[in-house]
Amino acid sequence: MPGQQSLAYALRRLAQAVPTVLVIAAMNFLVLQLAPGDAAEVLAGEAGSATPEFMAQLRKNFGLDQPLGMQLLLYIKQLITLDLGYSFRHSMPVIELIGSRLFPTLLLMVTVLLISVGVGTLLGAFAARNLNRWQDNVISMLTVLAYATPVFWAGLMLIVVFSIKLGWFPTSGMQEVAAFHEGAAKVRDIAHHLVLPAVTLTMFYLALYARLMRASVLEQFSMDYVVTARAKGLTEPQIARRHVLRNAVLPVLTMAGVQVGGLLGGAVVVETVFAWPGLGLLAYESLFARDLNLLLGIFFICTCLVVVVNLVVDVAYSLLDPRIELR
Repeated sequence: MPGQQSLAYALRRLAQAVPTVLVIAAMNFLVLQLAPGDAAEVLAGEAGSATPEFMAQLRKNFGLDQPLGMQLLLYIKQLITLDLGYSFRHSMPVIELIGSRLFPTLLLMVTVLLISVGVGTLLGAFAARNLNRWQDNVISMLTVLAYATPVFWAGLMLIVVFSIKLGWFPTSGMQEVAAFHEGAAKVRDIAHHLVLPAVTLTMFYLALYARLMRASVLEQFSMDYVVTARAKGLTEPQIARRHVLRNAVLPVLTMAGVQVGGLLGGAVVVETVFAWPGLGLLAYESLFARDLNLLLGIFFICTCLVVVVNLVVDVAYSLLDPRIELR
């Protein structure tokens, strides 16, 4: 029964999310139209020809000669049929291009999310249990420093120290060029290239979750149910393990779901700094090329990822706290 209830809830939430995703997609389309220039101007500039006839033909080929409202309706119609259009820059369907770049971004995001949430939760709980001691002070100082450090600057400094000075890690890319690794060697090569980008992006979010977990644990230990548990003879480790941590981690899960969009935004910076071949770097390149079909496709996929992650967080809530019912 609980499994069937969770499945029914997930399907219902996904159905409710469809209009939301379409509205966000329409907003993305309209916002991008405010930017100056279009694909025809970029191509005309590269071809060294900008005659009115040539520009008119390019705009007709890309459907840019239609009124804005008609372009929006055609775009929404394409989304409903899961047609993300065609990338003029890469001369291939957007869905195929995104599919080829999706795995590196998901690998980076999942790695950062697991490490930042897991380690941040442990550090926050440890700091709360050692309140006002040197352990708490050190963790608080380091988390504030990590939270205040700009992501792009942290990435550049890690490259300077660990790639250029020490030579421990590669400066960019996802795999060694022309190495043609297979099997376990390929996995090790990707993991080796993943370290610096993952650490760069993890620093900020780990600090955020550690601070949040620390505050949440302190709040939970002041609750009446903790006093009752102590009266029953439970030790402090037992109270923390059986009761406090399960309740304290709920705000962290909430923040993790909310921060997925921000994590994607941070991935753009990190992937650009480290030339990591994911959606972030692809979005950066498509923005300057005015490849709006590709950019809109990336936004659409990112929106879907945020919706799915928040759905997973809601289900995890019900597993951690039986009082929360999925309706």
